[in-house]
Amino acid sequence: MRRTVALETRKSKPDMEWALHDAQLEVYDSPARFKVVVAGRRFGKSWLACICLLQEALKNTNEYDDDLSLENVYYVAPTFEQAKRIMWPMLKKMGKLKIEGGVIQQVLEKDCSVILLNGRKISIKGADDPDSLRGVGLNYVVMDEYAFMKPKVWDMILEPALARTRGKALFIGTPEGKNHFYDLYMMAKSYPDKTEWDAFHFKTIDNPTIPKEETSRAKRTKSADVFKQEYEASFDAGGKGILKTEWWKFEYKKDEGEYYIAVDLAGFSNEGTPKKKDLKRLDDHAIVVVKAGTWGWYVEKIISGQWNVRATALEIMNAYRKFRPIKLGIEKGIAQQAVIPYLEDEMKRFNIYFPVHELSHGGNKKEERILWALQGRLEKGRIFVKPEEEEDWGKDGTWQRKLVEQANDFPSSITHDDCIDALAYIDQLADVPYFSTADIIDNWEPLDLVAGF
Repeated sequence: MRRTVALETRKSKPDMEWALHDAQLEVYDSPARFKVVVAGRRFGKSWLACICLLQEALKNTNEYDDDLSLENVYYVAPTFEQAKRIMWPMLKKMGKLKIEGGVIQQVLEKDCSVILLNGRKISIKGADDPDSLRGVGLNYVVMDEYAFMKPKVWDMILEPALARTRGKALFIGTPEGKNHFYDLYMMAKSYPDKTEWDAFHFKTIDNPTIPKEETSRAKRTKSADVFKQEYEASFDAGGKGILKTEWWKFEYKKDEGEYYIAVDLAGFSNEGTPKKKDLKRLDDHAIVVVKAGTWGWYVEKIISGQWNVRATALEIMNAYRKFRPIKLGIEKGIAQQAVIPYLEDEMKRFNIYFPVHELSHGGNKKEERILWALQGRLEKGRIFVKPEEEEDWGKDGTWQRKLVEQANDFPSSITHDDCIDALAYIDQLADVPYFSTADIIDNWEPLDLVAGF
């Protein structure tokens, strides 16, 4: 399905329409102030961006009745030469001069800017000279290939420039590992208010105008990593293959064993609705439920998320109530100290009391501790994971997929590892007897039958 969108301005209503495919329309129709679009090559990112630039620049006021006549609109790419090559010809062609029935009053070739019929300006800029972006008021900005820019270009320069009129931004690009673009995408994806931040992910094949044989050819000729990144828009950070995907065994394990729960806490967000900076900074809390026996470990459930301290205590209590583990442990630290009083309140409320074991890294580096606990067990087929079920699906997929994804990326300084970190702590909790009491030969006989010894 395709739909056309038209440009309109209070001073003129030119007959200009452009077609957008369904995936582009999903972004275009979103009410979010800030939109983060991760897409494969030839998805149509620049085409969509150009339409949005013209639409926003043709507005004389915004929804708050702010006067936009002095506010600029920027298109920013990693370098000025790149920005000029990508957007400048397209902007002039799509906007068209007034004498051609378009919306462009004047073209300023020297500084790559156009002035529209309503007097507002669209400028082409490069992030390679951040200071050149300072000193102007903005109402709209497109940041193309944000993964290749320095984060400060947005955080310290462009975002503050949007403040006066509560301006908008569109971030578009293809992944470059799990860097600041990944962090921004994940923050926008989990942001509770979708009128403020929203995130979108599309593959090249989501553009219906791209022949399927083109993507098929690329899949045959490109390396797997290149195809995943460039055509499937994958954020795969390229782990070292230490915890291999094929080692994970997804099957139900009903053998005898006991349940254990390990909790890996991240920092806590503020009470109430998390702020943008909190969502971007924090890792997830992870609660791992494992049945352990002489045959190995069975990962029954992983509950993870960003919760405040009260909600975290309740999640831990609910996990304990459901699985009744032999032991429950929490990684020691400030976060543990913060959650214990609230967890004790939950114990009183449910009249269920249990000791909390303190988990520690034991002086080892995190990478070493995780490898020591997981690598050998995985390779020897002694870790089983509950197969995916409908109840396992959350807003970001299943916890099983999140677990394996983190294992694939491990070790990496730019990816999360909360699930595998919590799972590794089971090694400190599980007391598994590796012999049967029937194997013990008791030859003891009392010396005195009356006294019993």
